[in-house]
Amino acid sequence: MATSNFHPGIRATGLAALAGLTCAAQIQAQAASTCSARSAATVTPVVELYTSEGCSSCPPADRWLSQLGAGPSVVALAFHVDYWDRLGWKDRFASAAYTRRQAQTQASSGARFSYTPQVLINGADRPDWPQATVAATNAAVAAVEVQLTREGDRVTAVVSPSRTAPARLAAYWAVTEQGHVSAVKAGENEGATLRHDHVVRDYRPVAAWSSKAGAPAGALQFDLTAAADTAHPREVNLVVVDADTGRPVQAVKLGC
Repeated sequence: MATSNFHPGIRATGLAALAGLTCAAQIQAQAASTCSARSAATVTPVVELYTSEGCSSCPPADRWLSQLGAGPSVVALAFHVDYWDRLGWKDRFASAAYTRRQAQTQASSGARFSYTPQVLINGADRPDWPQATVAATNAAVAAVEVQLTREGDRVTAVVSPSRTAPARLAAYWAVTEQGHVSAVKAGENEGATLRHDHVVRDYRPVAAWSSKAGAPAGALQFDLTAAADTAHPREVNLVVVDADTGRPVQAVKLGC
């Protein structure tokens, strides 16, 4: 008669081990989606690049930006504008919202018109960006402290102004992704393979509020709607600005 190798104890032990692994994986996943970041004591530099895959002079600026923002000391943001799209190549990262933002910054940046590549450092137009030094060294003491906390798909910001903070504050959220590659098949960059980092994929302005009264309830919450893409790591950035000048007063990014 055939004998069986089945042992209930072995099966029970295996199931218990599997349950333990499943529980550990759930705890690990939960821990990975719960994290926080706090701004520095000094003002974090904010670098905005307005760029396009259809612009032949933009790739050097894209490469320059890729060298920035590797750590928490710089918030780097690549806004791909859409006004190049009609000139032979449609940039898959471009948005009319980013074009509008570029136009809106003219009032405070010192730029006379919109152009690409345009670099703003702490809200100021910097056509000399190839020689610009971007670092938090010797930066001014921040008048605003920002803390970001992620729990699941929700990111919450706590903005704490000091007595020296501007009377009115505003802000914007920007979700960025790293490591994108595009093979351009038309336009000024036809035949080129372009690499992009710090690409803004989601941009949401926050309306101005009184720094004395505090931000409106719910205004500083951000819901992540898309699943994380392991091929393109993302960061959630919050930039707080002086509502009257448009210049950044503090920024922080969350990389989990």
